[in-house]
Amino acid sequence: MRRRAANTLRLIAGAWRGRHVRFADVPGLRPTTDRVRETLFNWLQPYVPGAHCLDLFAGSGALGLEALSRGAADAVLVESDRRAVDALQAAAAALGATGARVVWRDVAGYLRGIPERRYDLVFLDPPYGQGLIGPCARLLEEHGWLAEGALIYLEAERELDPPPLPAGWTLVRSRRAGHVGYHLAQRGSAPAAV
Repeated sequence: MRRRAANTLRLIAGAWRGRHVRFADVPGLRPTTDRVRETLFNWLQPYVPGAHCLDLFAGSGALGLEALSRGAADAVLVESDRRAVDALQAAAAALGATGARVVWRDVAGYLRGIPERRYDLVFLDPPYGQGLIGPCARLLEEHGWLAEGALIYLEAERELDPPPLPAGWTLVRSRRAGHVGYHLAQRGSAPAAV
């Protein structure tokens, strides 16, 4: 069995299935594992094609690039580390990911701004142990980033189970893998059939 090169991840399905992309060697950057990504995108399968996606704390780009590979209309990947941003831009260029836009910005500062659109899918996978899920979820809600019925993926340390959700969000799926808890929430009153 071939070993994967250091600092690379494999896209699982879609147009770029099996393609490997490099990501920056940044302390604390931990791409969502293949197993978790596969489960997540099985949940999201009917919702990804044509979706407008927002990947916060994008890091390696594993979630935003996977969504684009599977037919999302576009994805904004927001990351604060310059090395990660450079690697994300290189990965998007190597894939020919014209729907990807990489933003070099602090996530909380970005979410305090005025959204260009409302997003259908949001990936919220901040560094663990810093208490960022609750504040970022509130900013998404309060500043109008989410379409009605938007699906929000939340990944956090296993101890944060369930994650804090704003009023009007419903937890529709939740799983654990090792030290990770990963969850899918929906904005609005009617839960998605995921």
